[in-house]
Amino acid sequence: MAEIKPAEISEILKKEIAGISSESGFEDVGTVLTIGDGIARIYGLQNVKANELVEFANGTKGIVLNLEEDNVGVVLMGPTGDIGEGDTVKRTGRITSINVGEQMLGRIVNTIGEPIDGKGEIAGETFECQ
Repeated sequence: MAEIKPAEISEILKKEIAGISSESGFEDVGTVLTIGDGIARIYGLQNVKANELVEFANGTKGIVLNLEEDNVGVVLMGPTGDIGEGDTVKRTGRITSINVGEQMLGRIVNTIGEPIDGKGEIAGETFECQ
């Protein structure tokens, strides 16, 4: 049987501990209670902030506008047809903002600054405004 050396074990443990991330992998996720007229009521987003962007399971984004004790109201920034009661919603951690710059001149963007004119992504330097 091979002899176990304490120094080798402690060195292996140090390497393993060094590789551990201190950030938790938890996401703040909620559930759609109701949806109608471009507004969704979400339960479970306990730490969400006013004007924060949230993302629905189908990729549609929304802006949190109404913070209540047991739910939040979200204005949808996309089609509502694929979103239903019970769908999941997750926080993005970003307060609503839009990037601006000279390359935005003459372009058509949606309410969160994504190009919808078919000319591709907006390249160049932009500045974030809140």
